[in-house]
Amino acid sequence: MNKMSVKDLKDLKGKNVLVRCDFNVPMKDGVITDENRIQGALPTIKYLLDAGAKVTLCSHMGKPHSIFSAEVKLNKKDLKKVDAGETTKEALIEKAKKDEPKKLTLAPVAKRLNELLDGKVVFATDVIGKDAKAKRDALKEGEAVLLENLRFHWEEEKKDEGFCKELAYNADIYVNDAFGTAHRSHASTAAIVEYGIVKTAVCGFLIEKELEVMADTLENPQRPFVAILGGAKVADKLNVINNLLEKCDTLIIGGGMAYTFLKAKGYEVGTSLLDEEKIDYCKEMLEKAAKAGKEILLPIDTVTTDHFPEPIDEAIETKIVPSNKIPADKMGMDIGKKTRKLYAKKIKKAKSVIWNGPMGVFENPTLAQGTIAVAEALAKVYGKCTTIIGGGDSAAAVQQLGYADKMTHISTGGGASLELFEGKVLPGIACLNEKN
Repeated sequence: MNKMSVKDLKDLKGKNVLVRCDFNVPMKDGVITDENRIQGALPTIKYLLDAGAKVTLCSHMGKPHSIFSAEVKLNKKDLKKVDAGETTKEALIEKAKKDEPKKLTLAPVAKRLNELLDGKVVFATDVIGKDAKAKRDALKEGEAVLLENLRFHWEEEKKDEGFCKELAYNADIYVNDAFGTAHRSHASTAAIVEYGIVKTAVCGFLIEKELEVMADTLENPQRPFVAILGGAKVADKLNVINNLLEKCDTLIIGGGMAYTFLKAKGYEVGTSLLDEEKIDYCKEMLEKAAKAGKEILLPIDTVTTDHFPEPIDEAIETKIVPSNKIPADKMGMDIGKKTRKLYAKKIKKAKSVIWNGPMGVFENPTLAQGTIAVAEALAKVYGKCTTIIGGGDSAAAVQQLGYADKMTHISTGGGASLELFEGKVLPGIACLNEKN
């Protein structure tokens, strides 16, 4: 993808630059618990500040829909209070409308950015209101302002043109560096360019790297090229399976989706997760692979349990059985020891690997061994093979296990990565200027 990046811009001194970042970071009680996305945005922000630009940063945080709607989902604890007569549903909805903006404010992100960027960042308490405009107007060269949560405005997701114009207030240049939302066609991710409001639109270093590594590997992989797909349902990855099967030499399947493939081969899968409507699709994919001389690897043994863990991390008894002999009253929860060795052997011979989705219920220590085995196998081929982790749970697993520095690339966007793997054009990238 031949898109312009910030490196292609000339004379940024004094220019007003609007940067779409992904600061949708996990927080607990107002404290950031993982700042990887903030760290990922720093190279682009520093580059612009050092060049003398006046930088406006914007991002979403969570899904604050209760601000606009009475359709607030109440948790079990709240519903118990309603049933006990301690409060009413209406009172809890009103409380959520007041509390949610406090929980989903970007103020803690602005504070952390200011620490990391030597006091060069201020926070605007709104997005397109008086405070935002005043602080954007007051910016000096080499300074930045972070706007409040974009999704506090319904117009963001509805790509309202009037909102786009106000968001692009005084912007000479638009920079998208939020790969995690590049598959969304929202006001801040694409519409301000699509409507022609900002003419100069480029990607930041984060998106540039995602495109260079992932898109190039998908189009021009070193072979053997192995794709590993896990996760819960086949339905979630229909087009990904189809597209990757055309590009890779071997497709490794794990996670809950493996049981639909096993069922398609005529095996008993017990009470395992099953997409019954997708059994015929799995048969088609197995036939397609055979005709094309491609390989689909499925689990040869399976870790089974009597039930799904509740809570998710409960200590649970397991039994490993052959994947074609899962008992009718058992549930497949992870790939077995023989499968781990089989998958690791295939990874060892690869020159390019992409991985998206865990091999089992990774949140449970007992059922995480398959995912750990795949991560370890990828770490062992570091330097000999291009290894790409496609965001989401796979990225979390690699980072939690301490293997992040043993991977070629860990994507910052799970959904965006999947759509890239599908072969889709991402709106947040399609809108950017092409290189001459």
